Formats: sequence, C-alpha cells, structure tokens
Amino acid sequence: MAEAGEKENLTPTRTELVWPGKRTQVERIALPFQVVETVNQSRATREQTPMLAGLPPPPLFEGKADTSWKNKLIWGENKYVMASLLQGDPSIGLEPLAGKVDLIYIDPPFATGADFSINMKVGDAEWTKEASIIEEKAYRDTWGKGLDSYLQMLYERLVLMRDLLADTGSIYVHLDWHVGHYVKLMMDEIFGPSNLLREIIWSIETSSGFKSQANMWIRGHDTILMYAKSDDYIFNKQFLPLDDRTVRRYDKIDKDGKRYKVYYESGGQERIVYLDQSKGRPVTDTWTDIIGFQTVNRGPEYVGFPTQKPEALLERIIKASSNEGDLVADFFCGSGTTQAVAEKLGRRWIGGDLSRFAIQVTRKRLLDIADCQPFEVLNLGKYERRHWQMKVLNGEQEDGARAIADYLRFIVALYHAEPVGDYAHLHGQKAGRWVHVGATDASVTRDEVMNAVRECQTNRYTALDVLGWEWEMGLHDTIRDEARRLGVDLRLLYIPREVMDRRAVEAGDVHFYELAYLKTSLLQDSKTVTIRLDDFIIPNPDLVPDEVRSKVKKWSDYIDFWAVDWNYAGDTFHNEWQTYRTRKSPTLRLISDPHIYTKPGKYHILVKVIDIFGNDTTQLLEVKVS
Repeated sequence: MAEAGEKENLTPTRTELVWPGKRTQVERIALPFQVVETVNQSRATREQTPMLAGLPPPPLFEGKADTSWKNKLIWGENKYVMASLLQGDPSIGLEPLAGKVDLIYIDPPFATGADFSINMKVGDAEWTKEASIIEEKAYRDTWGKGLDSYLQMLYERLVLMRDLLADTGSIYVHLDWHVGHYVKLMMDEIFGPSNLLREIIWSIETSSGFKSQANMWIRGHDTILMYAKSDDYIFNKQFLPLDDRTVRRYDKIDKDGKRYKVYYESGGQERIVYLDQSKGRPVTDTWTDIIGFQTVNRGPEYVGFPTQKPEALLERIIKASSNEGDLVADFFCGSGTTQAVAEKLGRRWIGGDLSRFAIQVTRKRLLDIADCQPFEVLNLGKYERRHWQMKVLNGEQEDGARAIADYLRFIVALYHAEPVGDYAHLHGQKAGRWVHVGATDASVTRDEVMNAVRECQTNRYTALDVLGWEWEMGLHDTIRDEARRLGVDLRLLYIPREVMDRRAVEAGDVHFYELAYLKTSLLQDSKTVTIRLDDFIIPNPDLVPDEVRSKVKKWSDYIDFWAVDWNYAGDTFHNEWQTYRTRKSPTLRLISDPHIYTKPGKYHILVKVIDIFGNDTTQLLEVKVS
C-alpha cells in the first residue's frame, strides 16, 4: 500500500490478459499410466518387444520407422495426462515426451452452455444422457466461475501443450466467437505474439435451416488459431484444384500446344509458368471448401458426436504441419477425428478425453480403418489423494482433511453403515461387511480395491464392499477371484446420483447397485472354440431413465461393443477379436468367430463387453484343449 501523497506504481510490465484469480504457475502432477487394452497386435508379436523381454525400450523418436511405439488413447483429465506425458512412464516403456510432439490440434468447449450431456439411443428409444459425476465436476471446474474459470482451465493446458511441442512443432486451437479473442491474447502470452502464424477462418455451413431464422447476421464460421513453437516450424504448402477462372489465366499457347502465362517478378524479370506445372491454387487462410456437419446430409463419416469435425478439416491441418511418422496429439479428442486422420496419413498419435463415451467412439472409429496400426487404451492413475497431499504441503492440511472426512462419513451413512477409524483403506462396517468409499473426482482403480482387500486380509475380515462413482477401465471380474483367494468376499457397487439430491437423501431413498451382470457360453469342438453372449443386465437405473428402459425389448440393445482375448495371461487385455455397432451396421453379433488353438493345454479367455455408455464389464472363462 502506498503512503499518503504517494502513487502506487501500476505501470504494467508486459501485455497480457488478466482475470480474477489468474495463476501462471501450472500444477504438474505426473501419475503412472495403466495399459488396459492393446488393439490390433498379435500376442506373439507383443511378446517379442524389447520392453517385455526385459530390455530397455529403444528411443521412440530418433528414427521415424521405430516399431516400438504404439499409438495411445488415454481416458483421463487432460491436465494430468499431459503432465504425465511430459515426465514419461518407464513402467510402460514411455520416455518423457517434453519437446517430442510435432503437432497439436484441440477443439476445446467454446462456451458456458457446453457440457457433457450426450444424445443416446438404445433400440428404438432416444434420450439425453446426463454427465457422470466426474464429468460434472470437470464441468464445474471449467465453468463454475464463468469465463474466469474457463480461461484458467485453458491457460494451464496451453502451457503444458507448449512444453510438449517440438521446436519444429505447431498448435491449432479451434474456437468460436465467444472466446476466440480472449484465447488469442492468452496464446500471445504463452507462445509469443511473433509465433502467431495465422488466424484461419473456416466457413462452417450455408445459411439454411433453423439458424437462418435468427433476426441477426447468420453465424457461418469458426476461428482456428495457428501458433508455432519457434521460427523453425514444419509447413507443407497445400493446394486446391485449379478452377476455370484460374485456368483461363494461362492464356498463351506455345508451339507444342501447351498453355502458359507470363508474369514479371519484382526485379522486372519475365517468368513463364506452364499450366501442366501448376500444383493448383494455394490454400489461403479462409477455408470455404470444407463442409461441416451442420447440414442435413451428414454422410457416412458422421458418428453422431455432437461436436464432431469433418476429416477433411483435420486432413488439411495434419498434411500441412506434420510429415509421415510425426507425432500428432489431441487432448480434447471427442469423436476421434484427429486420431482417425492421423492414422490414415501415417502419423503417430495420442488422443485423450475425460469421457468414456468419447474413448469408445474413437476406439470403434479406429477399428473401422483398414490396416489400423496397433494402439493402446490407457487409464491415468488415481490423482485425488495426491491432490490433497499437495494441499497439505501448501499449508491447507486442516481444510483438506476435514473435507475428505466429511465426504467419507456422508457416503458411509447413506449406505447405512457405521463409520470406522484407524484404518488406511476401510471407512465403514455394515452387517459384518467392511466398506471402502471411492473418491468423487477419480475412478476407483484396481490398486485401490486391492489395498482395501489386503487390509481386510491382514485383519482377518472376510467381506468387503467397495463403493465408487466410476470404475477404471479393465477392472474386470478377475479382481473378485483374486480377493477370494485372499479370503475376502468382494462386492463392487455404484454410488447413485441420488446422493446429490437433498430430497432423496432426506427421504432415505438412496440405493446402491452392483456393477453390470454378464452371462456368456463357451462352445467347444475339439480345438475350436466360440463365445456366445447370453445375457447382459445394467442394474444401475441412473444410466437409463425409466421411460426409456420400458421401451427396450432386448438385453443386447445395451451392448455397443465386445471383444475377446483368447490367451489372457493375467496382464493387459489383448483385443484379438471384436465386433461392434456402427451407424451403417447397427445390429450386433452375439456369437464370435471361431478360434482354433494349435497346441494342447489349458487357456484362459477374457471376454470384454462395453455398453452404450462406454462402461466395460468382463468375464473370465477357462478352456482345456487336449
């Protein structure tokens, strides 16, 4: 505070965008990755990789043809995903990716109206699926304080993206008129104003349909900001086919009948250009030739994702700002357009999203690509407790500990259990069963469950209920078998959304539901084995409204995708056969292709079913081949 008669020095030292609560120090919590599924790679090939042979993996980017790299589809909060990629994870053979990504494209949510609700269809019934509790929390963190919290969210992520970019790399940020002007100033601060290469205008639709009825200029474009990491950026000039007007400019014909034109360079020197030497019309920074999905005729490419972008848009960006073998990333991947186009163009890729539904849509889209290269589906490790540990280090231990304790007591009471203390992983007891409660802002992991199981074993407790809002991918029924071997009867139950409704809580109308039920049959003829799906039940009514559930005629309508690992060895699920619904082929097969075992022995088969919401359920089977 300045003394009386003095003036405070309010002279700014640099040009920047400011907002209440702006933080320029970015939290960098790096967490381990868990590979939950490997797709399109034979087990024999996988077992030959250096990592699994006990050897260190070769450098991923010294040679673009290095086959040790697998493309990665990551489910998790992208802030933590990027921080973890920057550090790398030796346990999965991933070296630090700081300065290793050649191109980033993101299409973040534009405005406060954006959320995680999705239009769903099961059988002939349609409805709007509400956000999960984790998605809802992410939405509150993004827009909870309006524009200020959105800008803070994006600022932190753009800083991490800058650190991931190679010196020759560039980033494209797709925006609309709500936030484009703010983000441009923010990116000037993070990347430097001299690294703004272009502000691209994409004409998204014709002025027809519902929007044309507005009594205002009809919105017809999005903005895409293109920034580089340095002056030494990759760029491959793109061209459009010559139109009639351009061809007419080649108005001279030589003795061989070839058309050409003459123009004069800046020094006055004459230059002749032949029509057959032209690459076409150079693409400008105004793109009017790529049709968006706002039109009625969306074509076979459209997968029904609300913010889906056309592949032609990403094809132009990826061709222009990367070369074959380069690494392309999209951390708001949505329907997976970036990953699909990168795959088709021979680029490496990383995709991330917080929505299970987005991960599932992207997985299916990639599987539809002929000769799709092997890729991995990953979870990001649990971060909630580490987040509170950071609060402890920052002097907020009392508030953080009280918040966790209040939350645990609240859920335990709703489960009609008695709270317990002095345990690391057990939070309650009910009718002889012990209770563990999962966090609100992260999925329950296998390690978390097994920690609670082992604490029960140590204390000779024989029954455990684990309550969670969401469950990590790949948390299959084998965990119950593992708990049973340790003498613990394990149940996994969803915490229902009703706990967020005060009236339901006060009325005691809160019910906890076990995870989905799956029934399969193993059909064997000597060495040939086939799997058949017999039943599937989603017990959690939170997922489907009653009026929709009453219209569903077949249990299989709830299944979107299923796959088989014919040689499951207690490790990563190996997707060796799969079938799934598409808009073109909405009918789901319920019997697998036959699999032939060439050697006698006992084999374990893991069947994975993914429902229409992106949740996975698995079942372990055993077959003996003589």
